Amino acid sequence: MGVKLLLEHAHIEGIRFYDAYRKNGGYRSVEKALKMTPEEIVEEVKKSGLRGRGGAGFPTGMKWGFLAKPEGVPRHLVCNADESEPGTFKDRYLMEFLPHLLIEGLIVSSFALGSHHTYIYIRGEYVWVAEILEQAIAEAKLNGWLGKNILGTGFDCEIYVHRGAGAYICGEETALIESLEGKRGNPRIKPPFPAIQGVWMRPTVVNNVETLAAVVPIINMGGAEYAKIGIGKSTGTKLLSACGNINKPGIYEIDMTISVEEFIYSDEYCGGIPKGKKLKACIPGGSSVPILPANLLLKTAKGETRIMSYEGLADGGFTTGSMMGSGGFEVFDEDQCVVRHTMTLARFYNHESCGQCSPCREGTGWMYKILKNIEYGKGKISDIDLLWDIQRKIEGNTICPLGDAAAWPVAAAIRHFRDEFEWHVLNPAESQERNYGLAHYADPIHVPVAI
Repeated sequence: MGVKLLLEHAHIEGIRFYDAYRKNGGYRSVEKALKMTPEEIVEEVKKSGLRGRGGAGFPTGMKWGFLAKPEGVPRHLVCNADESEPGTFKDRYLMEFLPHLLIEGLIVSSFALGSHHTYIYIRGEYVWVAEILEQAIAEAKLNGWLGKNILGTGFDCEIYVHRGAGAYICGEETALIESLEGKRGNPRIKPPFPAIQGVWMRPTVVNNVETLAAVVPIINMGGAEYAKIGIGKSTGTKLLSACGNINKPGIYEIDMTISVEEFIYSDEYCGGIPKGKKLKACIPGGSSVPILPANLLLKTAKGETRIMSYEGLADGGFTTGSMMGSGGFEVFDEDQCVVRHTMTLARFYNHESCGQCSPCREGTGWMYKILKNIEYGKGKISDIDLLWDIQRKIEGNTICPLGDAAAWPVAAAIRHFRDEFEWHVLNPAESQERNYGLAHYADPIHVPVAI
């Protein structure tokens, strides 16, 4: 069995409630942290090598170190619980079944950053999870872990749950901040970065749920010990949301030393592919990262075993590699259609674009229309090259990463599965039949021939 730091007590009955959580060692890190200085806590997080678990993988301790500390100006910690990436549901699991673990991490992190008013911005669809968090916060406050003068140290801290309204774009930290302030959730131009001017133009750190929960074992065991787990710069453990064509979908905690093949096929994790079908492809880090075909998923381009780590998945760049991303591990068997899946993702990103940047606003809809034509047997060979050109001109040309997130899946699908796109174009009758006939599809959507 692999190392368990976050899910160690997940199986214990009643662990979501304070009494059971406290009985099993809960809030020990708060007791320890409040005897340290904020600078010492930040240093432990730096030593741990913890990287942001929300997608970008930026070193957490370094991010904390950027926080401005102007005299007399309040600072804030914001927990990004707006988990809306298709294929990702690990943060929901933590909040639903281990809410006190998140709260404990928030208290320690708030003390380290000097935040007396800390916010959990939660995805609007997670109604029942928000209620669980609010109940856990009330329990923590009742038992003296929140409020005024925590444990007699003079440190005050309140945690508030703020519910979003179902906008994927608010997973981007500056859009989240805008929404938290009561405005439309449009990303801000950076700089200034949130560490300088965040919520209400005050210095702010935004971290996701898993990142903040990981602070608890870091303080309990020490940053240096935490860094011994994993491999290279991929330290500690990582939660993965495994779904798709596997026998055992669910949440798994890995120490980032196992191979992709072991994760997919071992009984300890995904348990293999149903009905003995072959592996076709996988999206290893949520819908926004590049899809990889089976040969590049199990082995790198150099023929080495691909490891489930930040560096292991990225080996080869986007040409032959992918990203750990948000940990949404989606597996596809031999019967799945990559074109159809890519069309579905394009529809999602088009729907969720805030419309602030024209490459994203216009380009995502354009890509979706072309993909729909190809999928339903109404495309042309030239459409494939047009798709490639559109995604290339979206990537890197938007205020926030949603444009990149929309472009990367399309680029990777064409790069690795161009023959499948061509099959749809060259076999329109079969493509239409596979999509239940023309009754589900009217006239082909007109698209321009160049961009």
